Formats: sequence, structure tokens, C-alpha cells
Amino acid sequence: MQEQSLRTGRFETPNAAKYVTQLCKHFGHKVPASIEGNRGQVTFAIGAAVMVADDAALTVTLSGSDAEALAQMQQTIDDHLQRFAFREDFSGMTWGAAT
Repeated sequence: MQEQSLRTGRFETPNAAKYVTQLCKHFGHKVPASIEGNRGQVTFAIGAAVMVADDAALTVTLSGSDAEALAQMQQTIDDHLQRFAFREDFSGMTWGAAT
């Protein structure tokens, strides 16, 4: 069994819950996605993204088979948030190793 690689991103925003909903609804047109309260999950072919919103930030934890899969999902999340969060001058989540 191959161990999953993890990466976590954070975006400081008071609109985190809105972005969880937007991302899950958008990705849900092509891949499995679910929303429950302030938490969403998207299952891509190469891994999964778990999104959690609180009053101060959106936190996304990515799990994938390798660094390449994580980088691809990270880029996908950042690209979509650039479109959804344009009013906040979003330039990318702060990404690091999952804790």
C-alpha cells in the first residue's frame, strides 16, 4: 500500500464558507464533490481535497500519491480561487506540509 502525500493551504478570508461552496459546486460538475456545513470534499482522479472554512480562513488539505499530484491539485485550487476571490486580490494560498 502506497503512503499518501499531504499538503495544506490556507487563505485568510472572511468569505471562506462561500468559497468552499463555490469550489465544491464547480468541481462537482466533473468529479465527485460534497459539502456538509463548513466542510467540503472533492475527489479528483489524482487525489482529494478537503476544505474547511472558519470565520478567519479557508484551509485546504490535499492528499495524493506523489508530489506531482499534489502540485497539480494545488495549482487547480489556486487557479479557481483566483477567479472566485478576485475582489480580494487573491494571488495564491499559503501552502506547506500538512500538520
